[in-house]
Amino acid sequence: MLLVDCSNCRRALELPPGAHSIRCAICHAVTRIADSRSLQPPPPPPFTAPSPYNHAPRGPPPAVHGRKRAVICGISYRNSRHELKGCINDAKCMKYLLVNKFNFPESAILMLNEEEADPYRHPVKSNIRMALYWLVQGCQPGDSLVFHYSGHGSQKRNYTGDEIDGYDETLCPLDFQTQGMIIDDEINETIVRPLPRGVKLHAIIDACHSGTVLDLPFLCRMDRTGRYVWEDHRPRSGVWKGTSGGEVISFSGCDDNQTSADTDALSRITSTGAMTYSFIQAIERGQATTYGAMLNAMRSTIRNTDDDLGGGGGIVTSLLTMLLTGGSGSGLRQEPQLTANEPFDVYAKPFSI
Repeated sequence: MLLVDCSNCRRALELPPGAHSIRCAICHAVTRIADSRSLQPPPPPPFTAPSPYNHAPRGPPPAVHGRKRAVICGISYRNSRHELKGCINDAKCMKYLLVNKFNFPESAILMLNEEEADPYRHPVKSNIRMALYWLVQGCQPGDSLVFHYSGHGSQKRNYTGDEIDGYDETLCPLDFQTQGMIIDDEINETIVRPLPRGVKLHAIIDACHSGTVLDLPFLCRMDRTGRYVWEDHRPRSGVWKGTSGGEVISFSGCDDNQTSADTDALSRITSTGAMTYSFIQAIERGQATTYGAMLNAMRSTIRNTDDDLGGGGGIVTSLLTMLLTGGSGSGLRQEPQLTANEPFDVYAKPFSI
């Protein structure tokens, strides 16, 4: 059967094979098949890839331009006892950096935070899940992807034996108290394992307990002198935690057993996450030549607060020290970490997004 439009009411009519005219059952007008345009089949509906989740946002996902795509998530947990002051600032600063420094088109950046007017851009669990799926959907060799998260992170007891410390690391969506947290196994399955050869993904995770929150197989264990070894975090069960040929490198705010600071001590202007601030500052100061230089610069920004702020142990510096040491006055409890799907020479590999 071919579909033709009624010449009077424009209703779609099914034309029997070989027929040269058809009468509309509604308005009774006769449509003669003299104009070949009437024989054109209707255009196919726009393709929408199936979602692995039941709560996909309405409409098509944002278009991708220039082989660059990013998901930026900042959660403040407003009007709750979990409220954070700097996370939405972190998200806005990261978007500015990606657009102005690394030429990410704004239309290829999906922002999730409580200030978004569209409820499907609020950082609830279902929206974060869908955003992560969108991030890697249809990626091709040469693509550069970024996932930035600033918010609460936590841990959850692991019963499979896949975690060295016995805990899964988690991200806490806005609705985590009712919908639950997003565990590292799911994050790995969604944005790490499907990544094809030639695609690069950078994750910047500013959250507590975030050292291995992407469940990547290798962690760069670096001491304060800059010496490092790669720790093997591959599960003893043999479960694959790597990619499908792509490259994933993650910067996180702290080790799995540490907490990350949300403070105004670094910028002296407004609240930010200490890790996000140090990440952006390293790039702006030209210290991000290699991944090793980047990690050292980030740690120095947090550790050497006096030098970076030009202070001399003043009230702001003391505040940051208390935040990062838990009030002990000795030994920082927050040191940014680097994990990857494969080990590499951190001082030879140029940093690039």
